[in-house]
Amino acid sequence: MSQLRRLPSVDLLLNTPQGSNLINAYGRPLTLNAIRSVLEDVRENYPRNNIIPDQVILLDEAASRLNNWTEKTLQPVINATGVILHTNLGRAPLSQSAVLAIQEVSQGYCTLEYDLEKGVRGSRSIHTEELLKRLTGAEAALVVNNNAAALLAILSALAPRRQVLIARTQLVEIGGGFRVPDVMKQSGARLLEIGTTNRVHLSDYETALHDQSIALVLHAHRSNFQIIGFTSEPSLAEIVQVSHQLNIPVVDDLGSGSLIDTDQFGLGHEPTIQESLAAGVDLVCFSGDKLLGGPQAGIIIGRADLVAKIMKHPLARAIRADKLCLAALSATLLHYIKDEAIIKVPIWRMISEPSDQIQQRADHWVNILGQGEVISGQSTVGGGSLPEETLPTFLVALKIPSPNRVLAKLRSAQPAIIARLQDERLVLDPRTVLIEQESILLENILKIIG
Repeated sequence: MSQLRRLPSVDLLLNTPQGSNLINAYGRPLTLNAIRSVLEDVRENYPRNNIIPDQVILLDEAASRLNNWTEKTLQPVINATGVILHTNLGRAPLSQSAVLAIQEVSQGYCTLEYDLEKGVRGSRSIHTEELLKRLTGAEAALVVNNNAAALLAILSALAPRRQVLIARTQLVEIGGGFRVPDVMKQSGARLLEIGTTNRVHLSDYETALHDQSIALVLHAHRSNFQIIGFTSEPSLAEIVQVSHQLNIPVVDDLGSGSLIDTDQFGLGHEPTIQESLAAGVDLVCFSGDKLLGGPQAGIIIGRADLVAKIMKHPLARAIRADKLCLAALSATLLHYIKDEAIIKVPIWRMISEPSDQIQQRADHWVNILGQGEVISGQSTVGGGSLPEETLPTFLVALKIPSPNRVLAKLRSAQPAIIARLQDERLVLDPRTVLIEQESILLENILKIIG
């Protein structure tokens, strides 16, 4: 054990040129912790391996630990999977205008809650409310941090300790174990289920609505699955009609929330925000980072008196959107108001990109890579939108040894590349690769596979 006396002291290691470089890069406190951690491990392991590393090895290990401790875990990636709204990869990429809007308000101070004209405190809700009202025709709007929070706020403010009517066909669970019934319970509202798992009739609503304790009727869009076969459900307009006869508001949780008709792109029909309002619902809530193509947000639009109640509820402050979200969302909404969303919002560019254009990009990739072939395939929308719906695409398929090992190497590239395997081949879908990412994608693939 006397050999441990050969271990250099912490101060000695800190005062070496390599130690000084680490202090300059990581700061003295963190470097000190790393060196102490390395020396402690050496002392602990010495009885087993009987090794005393020299100064260079000790400092190299400290540098490695410092790098691991400070490495960013939230990193940009190139999505070559063909899943447009990839929840694990951050859902919708923002438009250039949205990115610039975030930069503008984050690099200094901004008018988040300040009225420039009056010189007094203002409201953060104005930055998106007028845009949403103009875009949808709704009386009022409120933005919170995601759609789960939007639903929680609605139920907490409008139905505490009262019943909320919902069809069993709509008791959904989406990604991450999020369940509509759990949110309703958390809000203090009580769930009143009607119908069966595959069929619900208008008469089920008419019978249940006579319960005096019912505060709301909730209609929830089945975002990520379909019920087929022996099924039936009344239309949203019919539900609204029977509910309004008894002055009971109807809330439509659209989940994804599209402002654009998806039928025009050869996809199935995704219920739009405009359709919900046209059916007469009192409130609509939806996500900002799905088919809207903006930042993560929960958006509530509808009757002004109901939105006002939600805004006054204490929960509204806890789940409010910040300046970065509001800036990006405002810029995204402007694309729709200017009728330029399909060409300016990245997810709509991807959805609307013609197959022949994707094939040209795939051919170009094969030419640059000097190997592989172009095959037909399918892209998906993802993100809890349009379940089972796909878009025809063209894939670059690479037949390479150890494809799983290559996938791992692609994930460790800078930026990381996320691809997939199909029939034991590495496949890349150009549809979800932004044009400005193509050169770095191909460059990294060439480095890895030769």
